[in-house]
Amino acid sequence: MENLTIHPGRLEGQVRVSGAKNSALRLLAASLLTEEKITLENYPYSLLDAQLHTEMLENLGKSCLVEEESETIHITQSKPPSSELLWSKRSIRNTLLILGALTARTGKASVPLPGGCKLGERKYDIHVNVLESLGAKVWEKNGYLHARITKGKSFKGSEIHLPLRSTGATENALLCSSLAKGKTTIWGPHIRPEIMDLIELLRKMGVEITVRGQESIIIEGQESLKGATHRIIPDNVEALTWMIGAVITGGDIEIIDFPYEHLEVPLIHLRESGARFYRSEDRMIVRGGECYPIDISTGPYPGINSDMQPLFAVYAACAKGKSKIIDLRFPGRYAYAEELKRMGMDFTVKENLLEITGPTYWQGSTVKALDLRAGAALMLAGLMGTKNTQIENSWQISRGYHHLIIKLKFLTSK
Repeated sequence: MENLTIHPGRLEGQVRVSGAKNSALRLLAASLLTEEKITLENYPYSLLDAQLHTEMLENLGKSCLVEEESETIHITQSKPPSSELLWSKRSIRNTLLILGALTARTGKASVPLPGGCKLGERKYDIHVNVLESLGAKVWEKNGYLHARITKGKSFKGSEIHLPLRSTGATENALLCSSLAKGKTTIWGPHIRPEIMDLIELLRKMGVEITVRGQESIIIEGQESLKGATHRIIPDNVEALTWMIGAVITGGDIEIIDFPYEHLEVPLIHLRESGARFYRSEDRMIVRGGECYPIDISTGPYPGINSDMQPLFAVYAACAKGKSKIIDLRFPGRYAYAEELKRMGMDFTVKENLLEITGPTYWQGSTVKALDLRAGAALMLAGLMGTKNTQIENSWQISRGYHHLIIKLKFLTSK
């Protein structure tokens, strides 16, 4: 899907939130820790990043069977895992977790340098520190990251001190320490829904894990891990996307499998900013509302995730008055604002502060999805345009929204 045409329209109808991208990819990496079968339910198989990841797993000796009707994937081992991922296609950020899992399983690993969205200075030094803390040497050579356990064939339990609440580094520490000898303590982890989902799978696989809030996680490593069946949590960013889309278009939708418990803070901001929504068991009913200016900053869970701020920017642009957004995780993650400007958004960036002045009278235009969430923001803005909007590079959106076109057509065809 290189180009996506968005027709102006109101969102109306019913939509189900799919399995979380940011959880599914981590769970796929965890399957490398065992030779036994891993079954993942509520699996978002159409995501481009998920498809790439399963190809990587098969390259490493796994067999991946996807049952599309039940949205389930069965991962089995067809041959002992290779310690080297030879890969010529697009890379994804999750190769860092593959590096950790493979090193834990085989004692050494080589993977392509991580890809994913280019969000400022998104380095991987914290991941290197995690592996080194557990006894590995890590180096970069010829476009690959290499790791090798320096003494013996297994990681050794240790104290891991994270300098910031990094989701990826917390996940890598969990994967690596699951097969480490002895106890590992992760200090300053980022406890969020995707992390807890990974922990739940690892527990089913036989790892003893104690979570002490944002203070620490204690892992008792095992010599080997067993197979497991696990249901992936709903995608909170997808849920928020449909919700904001319904509010700005004056829509009326029912969102099934809405993860209320994972969106408490964003929902408070939206309710105070004019959104009208109602809770009904496992679903959310959104009936438009009136957008008021917002003043938000991103931060660790349960705060507003950095992935959510482009969506909030579109919401802010629909409000009358001035809104302010600060991204504390990825300073300067506002390149998408230039694309929204092509559609009429008025904004300024002062140091790390994005100021948006609305209301915006959206104009259909030709714009480019610079990354996954930027593309989703352009999609929402396109629903408000005076004419059709062409989103180039729209494959980026398909990296994170399962059955996007099907759901979008259904919601706008009324």
